[in-house]
Amino acid sequence: MPLIYSIGKLTVGNALMVGWKPRIEGIENVPKTGGAIFAGNHLSVADELFLGAAVPRHLAFWAKSDYFVGKGVKGFFSRKLMEGLGAIRVERAGGRAALTAFDAAIPALEAGDLVAVYPEGTRSPDGKLYRGRTGVARLAVAAGVPIIPVGMLGTEVVQPIGRVVPKLMRGTVTVKFGAPITTVGRSDDRTALRELTDQVMSEIQKLTGQEYVPRYAPKREE
Repeated sequence: MPLIYSIGKLTVGNALMVGWKPRIEGIENVPKTGGAIFAGNHLSVADELFLGAAVPRHLAFWAKSDYFVGKGVKGFFSRKLMEGLGAIRVERAGGRAALTAFDAAIPALEAGDLVAVYPEGTRSPDGKLYRGRTGVARLAVAAGVPIIPVGMLGTEVVQPIGRVVPKLMRGTVTVKFGAPITTVGRSDDRTALRELTDQVMSEIQKLTGQEYVPRYAPKREE
């Protein structure tokens, strides 16, 4: 586990567990060893905080490339923080540049690390669960690792859009881990990846009880 991530687990992670007291369900579904992808719904920026606090192992999140290329003192500390957290760099340009994140994630997963993915691609604008993008399935099949469905509840209440720090509301957040979905032997053709992605979204919906919308979520306005 990266040093800064370890420090964060001991400080921020423990503070969240003690202060906010989130309910954790299905922790037995979190693998003790080996690579896996955690695929969850996305309601708030607090999702990463509480998911990271709940998972006992290192969990690599995606971070936009801006955090890795900043200039000056601020850029230096931002870059070192991302590297120290073991974050995976994502290029916002799309196309081949964006695929470098997958190139970095696959060896990490094959080496036994855990990676968090939000298949909807953005935070839900209205609390509903939207159609998942097939990247999560493509990554899991390429790395040969299971997908752990994750259901987050209450994070949009403790930290709604625009709020910098989560409200101190004990017992409001629930983190649910579903049974692992195996991907070994799965085909990587478009139809198979779509079916696997829909299966993942179905399992997430069972955990959260959200209304499912069979279309992609609209992009948030910056």
